[in-house]
Amino acid sequence: MSSSIPSKMKAWVYNEYGGVEVLKFEADFPVPEVKDDQVLVKVAAASLNPVDYKRRLGNFKAIDSKPPTVPGYDVAGVVVKVGKEVKGLKEGDEIYGDINENALEQPKRYGSLAEYTSVEERLLALKPKNLDFAQAASLPLAIETAYEGLETAGFSAGKSILVLGGAGGVGSLVIQLAKQVFGASKIAATASTSKLEFLKSLGADLAIDYTKENFEDLPEKFDVVYDAVGQEDRALKVVKEGGSVLLIVGAKTPTGFSFVLTSNGEMLKKLNPFLESGKVKPVLDPKGPFPFDKVNEAFAYLETNRATGKVVIYPINP
Repeated sequence: MSSSIPSKMKAWVYNEYGGVEVLKFEADFPVPEVKDDQVLVKVAAASLNPVDYKRRLGNFKAIDSKPPTVPGYDVAGVVVKVGKEVKGLKEGDEIYGDINENALEQPKRYGSLAEYTSVEERLLALKPKNLDFAQAASLPLAIETAYEGLETAGFSAGKSILVLGGAGGVGSLVIQLAKQVFGASKIAATASTSKLEFLKSLGADLAIDYTKENFEDLPEKFDVVYDAVGQEDRALKVVKEGGSVLLIVGAKTPTGFSFVLTSNGEMLKKLNPFLESGKVKPVLDPKGPFPFDKVNEAFAYLETNRATGKVVIYPINP
């Protein structure tokens, strides 16, 4: 199988920081090398995350790897080559994962928006059998962020949670995990008017229309407020004494409680049973999936902050 791996591939690349216009489609980009602890993945699908465009804009260039950059954190695909220290994966395995162990510090220069990407075995898990590649690609960074955040906040059965930005990529998974995995007693979530029924379908008990009401006027307080949008000053007003406000980093410097995701294949393995049983479902934006030649349009759409769930790129390898 390894013999059929080309030396060049199609990839999306940017050579400088900036808006969507810096993204270029290259037809003969070098296929990345595979280190001893890595596998080479023939990419079937990828998904976009806010960190992808914040990185492209140069928001954390002081600690970023230097361009040229092939963007993309989330991947789903097939292992076509394994490094000599790889123990658990073999050629032909269908996998998914977030290829960057540290989201902000020196992420890989060659990401998942390409026909091939190389990634450490420990960051990957076997794809849940009931999900297709597009669905699987939508999950890793968002579901790991959702799960790690809930764990970091000490969330557990019988506690209540308010999710700010419940219809987004991370928020839609926080609601499902809080209910299905952690056993929340009550889940409230915010979204715009057209998405309130969607929040309820995910498991929210109370869907709050942020265009019409202020969540800080609610009569109750919550054990955990999971802020996926960056409204931490307001979030602090609705958390119980001794509770936690979680802020996904990148909005602004938090005084609340913040964390940056560490990618981890073991976490995906732990969550696979919930995905395979259908208790937790991937949420893909209905405008997608976007084909591989429309990655720039997919980014422009994600950057409107109007997406429901995840923006996915599929198919990448025909």
